[in-house]
Amino acid sequence: MGKKIKKEAEPPPKDVFDPLTIESKKAATVVLMLNSPEEEILAKACEAIYRFALKGEENKATLLELGAVEPLTKLLTHEDKIVRRNATMIFGILASNNDVKKLLRELDVMNSVIAQLAPEEEVVIHEFASLCLANMSAEYTSKVQIFEHGGLEPLIRLLSSPDPDVKKNSIECIYNLAQDFQCRATIQELNAIPSILELLKSEYPIIQLLALKTLGVITNDKESRAMLRDSQGMDLLIKILETKELNDLHIEALAVIANCLEDMDTMVLIQQTGGLKKLLAFAENSTIPDIQKNAAKAITKAAYDPENRKLFHEQEVEKCLIALLSSESDGTKIAASQAISAMCEHSGSKEFFNHQGIPQLIQLLKSDNEEVREAAALALANLTTCNPANANAAAEADAIDPLINTLSSKRDGAIANAATVLTNMATQEALRGSIQSRDVMGALLAPLRSANTVVQSKAALAVAATACDAEARAEINPGTKLLPLKDLCLQEPNDIRAILLVNSKSSDVSPPPSTEDKSSDIGYGRSISSSSSLRRASKEKTRKNSYHFSAGVGSPTEEKSEPTSGRNTALSKGTTKEKGLRKGRGKKEEEKVKEEEELITVPKWAGEGSPEKEWYPPFDPDFCVYVYEVTKSILPINSIKEQIEALAKYVAEKMGGTIPKDKLQDFSWELHISELKFQLKSNVIPIGHIKKGIFYHRALLFKALADKIGIGCSLIRGEYGRAWNEVKLMNKSQKGVIGGLPPPEVYLVDLMFHPGGLIKLKSREADLYRFL
Repeated sequence: MGKKIKKEAEPPPKDVFDPLTIESKKAATVVLMLNSPEEEILAKACEAIYRFALKGEENKATLLELGAVEPLTKLLTHEDKIVRRNATMIFGILASNNDVKKLLRELDVMNSVIAQLAPEEEVVIHEFASLCLANMSAEYTSKVQIFEHGGLEPLIRLLSSPDPDVKKNSIECIYNLAQDFQCRATIQELNAIPSILELLKSEYPIIQLLALKTLGVITNDKESRAMLRDSQGMDLLIKILETKELNDLHIEALAVIANCLEDMDTMVLIQQTGGLKKLLAFAENSTIPDIQKNAAKAITKAAYDPENRKLFHEQEVEKCLIALLSSESDGTKIAASQAISAMCEHSGSKEFFNHQGIPQLIQLLKSDNEEVREAAALALANLTTCNPANANAAAEADAIDPLINTLSSKRDGAIANAATVLTNMATQEALRGSIQSRDVMGALLAPLRSANTVVQSKAALAVAATACDAEARAEINPGTKLLPLKDLCLQEPNDIRAILLVNSKSSDVSPPPSTEDKSSDIGYGRSISSSSSLRRASKEKTRKNSYHFSAGVGSPTEEKSEPTSGRNTALSKGTTKEKGLRKGRGKKEEEKVKEEEELITVPKWAGEGSPEKEWYPPFDPDFCVYVYEVTKSILPINSIKEQIEALAKYVAEKMGGTIPKDKLQDFSWELHISELKFQLKSNVIPIGHIKKGIFYHRALLFKALADKIGIGCSLIRGEYGRAWNEVKLMNKSQKGVIGGLPPPEVYLVDLMFHPGGLIKLKSREADLYRFL
């Protein structure tokens, strides 16, 4: 046999590249590898970039500068699972960088990321895809993209994932999305609440906390509250409160409970199961300020419902709230005061706080914290409104001085509330004297000048309540005498501007005259009655055996009856004189009677000439008719806007009609006012007597009638005899903040040039200048 020869190995094909191992320490080189067509190189490049990105924010910014983001987005849909997984992991890390988020939104990769949440994908892809979405969802534009690409449904499904990181990322993203009301509605439709409640049983506190935060947002909607109740969610929440080891979750759990207690059904359920008593005991006994604060907030929210207030009162919630007033935390004091304010709507609670609570609230008025003072003043305002007993209790607890001091607070709410309490107290004469003795008028001067109309209004009411005697009135302006209405009415006419009187009280001496009976005798005070009026009165006496003056100065009086007050003194004299005429007297006596009869033709202000008799302000029959007519014809209108327009037209009609701008100078309203002053023999003119009115006449009449039928409007006094009314209307077509209502828009009511027109005030000064 011959010797065997060893066969030589065949050389490699010439068209095949020999394997090459590359080690690179440059990120730029690895980024270039992302464009390779080989799966192995792509997978290794992505792995290296992932480790690089994990090291910190600077490395993420470097990758962005090197242009790594765009080629990586293409790898999210790569056919190779390892490449796709590694690319997804990178984006889970990179998406925490704000600049990367911005670029990802521009590249519109949301659909590709959401696709990684599919059930068939492995858990690690779910983890980093959900992490990417959680990071992205922190910004509004990204929320919209996630929602529009259907991201909610797979995220809710992943709440049941066996991996805690996937659960954490998914619930965090859902929490961010739930800030938008559209997303909340979709969460309800996808029945997510049972899955979220299951997360409360997690062993990981961060997952429990995010679940509670999410429930706190979505239970702002009534439907979600019902779903939580039906899923036995309240039991889980109460158990969390009962578990001391979960005290880091108590604050958020209380926030959810606060929302749920707004529903009567939930309130009844928690009360029947004993949960309400546990809640109150928990709030009272807790030593954690934020827990006490949130418990008080929960009570406040629920107490806006009358039935809830009743249940709270039965559980003696007042004791809990009084205990919370003694907390060292200002936040808890504020929340407890607000809860007391809400509970004041229940008469039983109001009575309870009469014996306890009021002294503690008065102590809070002395706090250095302005918000505490405001909340305490609000509670006292509600407690003393229509409740003399509580007003007395406040006075006994030395409330007057701290209330007056609160009038100089930096917060408008505190000032307005303090003024309200003083007003409530000043309605009692005994307390009014004590308030006046502490220079309350001086303290009210600054609030009267406030730019806040609510503060001005409350301060004005306080002035009206306390300035009930000459001494108090002498304090609004030292050195200047403020005349009472009676003295103003009795003054002779002069060249000062007419004083406009709004008096809607019906005459208690005679019914208002028909609008068809427009006699020349305007009929109040010192107005001149014609002889024909006297003759008509004489004929009427013959028929009805009584007198009737349209002014309401006289009263129906039987021929032999004695006058019951000084208001019909002149009529009684007139009756006596007519009796004398019938008996027939001598010529001199008849002349004397005639002279006295002529004096009678000028009726006096009620009570004039008899200072011991009670004086009454002049009656305004026309204004009473106006009130009746607008109540009958305008009040039933459903639309506020249409009510305003109709009332504006009505006011313009009563004040001289439409006045074109170019004819304004020919509108002889000054002559009309002068004639009224001459006829009435006074500078005081009831508003109903004015038939030719300019801006401020019409604005005052509009405001007076608007108040009568509940139309909210302001009366604003300008310069050069100008005044106008402003109203606020909601623009339903306007989009407001997410989940909220659009702010109301301010309109000026046109009562002159195009009555009923509403002028939207965009630039107030410019718009007013053009109009006025």
